[in-house]
Amino acid sequence: MLDRYDELQELMSDPEVINDTKRYMELSKEEGSLREVVAAYRKYKQVLSDIQESDEVLRESHDPEMEALAKEDLDALRPQKDELEEQIKILMLPKDPNDDKNIIMEIRGAAGGDEASLFAADLLNMYMRYAERQGWTTEIVDETPTEVGGYKEVAIMITGESVFSKLKYESGAHRVQRIPSTESQGRVHTSTATVVVMPEYDEVDIDLDAKDIRTDVYRSSGAGGQHINKTSSAVRMTHLPTGIVVTMQDQRSQQQNREKAMQILKSRVYDFYESQNAEEYAESRKTAVGTGDRSERIRTYNYPQNRVTDHRIGLSLNKLDRIMNGELDDVIDALILHDQTAKLEQLNA
Repeated sequence: MLDRYDELQELMSDPEVINDTKRYMELSKEEGSLREVVAAYRKYKQVLSDIQESDEVLRESHDPEMEALAKEDLDALRPQKDELEEQIKILMLPKDPNDDKNIIMEIRGAAGGDEASLFAADLLNMYMRYAERQGWTTEIVDETPTEVGGYKEVAIMITGESVFSKLKYESGAHRVQRIPSTESQGRVHTSTATVVVMPEYDEVDIDLDAKDIRTDVYRSSGAGGQHINKTSSAVRMTHLPTGIVVTMQDQRSQQQNREKAMQILKSRVYDFYESQNAEEYAESRKTAVGTGDRSERIRTYNYPQNRVTDHRIGLSLNKLDRIMNGELDDVIDALILHDQTAKLEQLNA
């Protein structure tokens, strides 16, 4: 890895590579994926060298002060060595190639009618607040609101550093237990919303064949005044091999709608193919946190008891109010740790 990292840095300073944007981006991605493990390994080598030096001082010195300093250094260096070994083990685990990507997240109200649509809006707010805490940017790219202020479905793009690595575990069915605002008897109802997280692909990653895509344009409907009804700005794209359809009418122009529709179409098509592969992979090696299938119930949000439970790892936290406010770190960190532990066990098996 160290040799490859040095080779990549040389290649990236080559004028021929710099002028080839696609190649430079591919090499830059690879260099970025190795950077952290290389830095940890270099630090590890330095710590080993320092330990050896301190050991030599203890063996050869007859100066009590020097011996005391060497012992002090060893007391600090040996735990560092152990920590770095564990860190490098985790960094050497097989990487998900999509971890550094931005995402498109789709949230849909499922079972529960109006209450499910309101819960979909609550989940959207939770993820947007979490993204804000991470320093990421969010943009709603498609939405179908309901009359009660919720969403039948909504798609959001989240961009920033390593978004997919943290939010990839959110795909699945989310269940809420609470008293709906429309409930006069004060009874707790159960509703669900589904979340799908897809990495955003760029031109370096994929190239959909134009002949596989049918594009229809039509007049937008809904809010937007005179402009939206006079022009055929809405776009419907169909990927013929998979039958996946994306419609986009939220943007002001047909060109903007085309661009957004293509972004979402790419992600949906590749999510379709990737999920097929993931199912095969999960069958041969039972994944730690489930397959991420959208029909799999992954989490329950219990309002009367202020409790959130992630069923895949048996985690329950009595701070639903804070989690719904975007404080998702405890849940996400636990999922990542559980997944890493399972992968380490696989390697050691």
